[in-house]
Amino acid sequence: MTETKTDAMTRADWQRLAGELTIETRAFIDDAFVDAESGETFASINPATGDTLAEVASCDVADADKAVARARRAFDEGAWSRRPPGARKAVLLRLAELMEAHKAELALLDTLDMGKPIGSSLGDMSGAIGCLRHHAESIDKLYGEVAPTGDDALGLVLREPLGVVASIVPWNFPLMMTAWKIAPALAAGNSVILKPSEKSPLSALRLAALAREAGLPGGVFQVLPGFGHTVGKALALSMGVDCLAFTGSTAVGKQLMQYAGQSNLKRVYLECGGKSPNLVFADCKDLDAVARHAAEAIFHNQGEVCIAASRLLVENRIRETFVDKLLAAAEHMQPGDPLDPASFMGAMVDRTQYQRVLDYIRRGVEEGATLRSGGSATEGPGLFIPPTIFDGVSPSMAIGREEIFGPVLSVFGFDTEEEAIALANDSDYGLAAGVWSQDIDRIMRVSRRLQSGQVYVNNWAGMDQTVPFGGVKQSGNGRDKSHHSLEEYSDLKTVWISLTP
Repeated sequence: MTETKTDAMTRADWQRLAGELTIETRAFIDDAFVDAESGETFASINPATGDTLAEVASCDVADADKAVARARRAFDEGAWSRRPPGARKAVLLRLAELMEAHKAELALLDTLDMGKPIGSSLGDMSGAIGCLRHHAESIDKLYGEVAPTGDDALGLVLREPLGVVASIVPWNFPLMMTAWKIAPALAAGNSVILKPSEKSPLSALRLAALAREAGLPGGVFQVLPGFGHTVGKALALSMGVDCLAFTGSTAVGKQLMQYAGQSNLKRVYLECGGKSPNLVFADCKDLDAVARHAAEAIFHNQGEVCIAASRLLVENRIRETFVDKLLAAAEHMQPGDPLDPASFMGAMVDRTQYQRVLDYIRRGVEEGATLRSGGSATEGPGLFIPPTIFDGVSPSMAIGREEIFGPVLSVFGFDTEEEAIALANDSDYGLAAGVWSQDIDRIMRVSRRLQSGQVYVNNWAGMDQTVPFGGVKQSGNGRDKSHHSLEEYSDLKTVWISLTP
């Protein structure tokens, strides 16, 4: 499929484009698309319609072993790992150009595969392309160090690629999360094996073809679709994998750390779950706008977002007014056909996640929270859940503590700044937090005390490629984006040279 202009495309245009798609279903190993060694497949299902999109190769231990061996050979041969940084940059920039040319196709694959609105998927593609370009442009601008020594020695500090990196990415932002992992790893000179989620593998397989066209050498980038408990586990336990980069649930992240300990002590960088607090103080400006932003912060991408602002903490003297404005904003964010550019929300990714969210809604009612909107599935064959808002939530309730990963908002009240901070930090997670206020002193006090990897002030999720993304506590230990992610995919080597006086 060739370049398609996405501006002003209608639902009918996207439906037509979907009918023209050619979907790759095989694994990409050693520069070729191949069936899984076992011949096993799994179904990729469109959650908005229930239709089967494709039967995709289901990789396992044998496929992982083959890919790891090829990745190691590619690394040791040095066609990529020892290629000058400027030359690696040129290949990655070519890949970014190809992604730009196939932006509509890549976005459509993610929308069909996991149910997100096409407008959201297009935004993801822009983010993915920008990430690749950022790291490509960065790699030939990072310098080593010369240590301060006496006249009798020269101390050099060099950065070298780690070797074989296994990237395990989630289904909620399939290609954007892929870019966040593979761009710095490839730029640094590593061989990368990508394991996409079994719920959204299609765009990763298309990316493999584009990477080959861009000129990445064989074995440097491989894609293994399959399940976490099979091929994902095999990569995590492999003695030939030097680094494991993961975005997903905290429970799985803990398993991966155990696998690293059971194998070769490979580095493990985790970006895990979240239950992010969004603090609204009474002095904030324009309650209507803040309410709209607060609603978007939880209902964007159907709430299937690691940094979703799922805990809304509102100062009690404006709480009643603010919740009314929040309810009004949510009315304009109902789920619709993911292929309709006007849809704000789409379908839940699969029936398991759909039922999980409905079970949490039921528990919220049983635990005594006040259901103010939503709460039940919509009619039709697709897996759609409307924006759901609970008021009167307490920290002891499951909906107020546990990550739901769906369009469910829990509203808490507070009277003082100290109470707000205590509520916000009363969580196992620490991925993101928001502060809405016009008081700069308060903003600085609260931002510094929030236990979170990132704090958004008078916005939600405002960021770009120049700043790191990651969490604290049980939200993980890794950092995506910025120069800091390049550091994760490289080793420091000291070279000490004795000089003759």
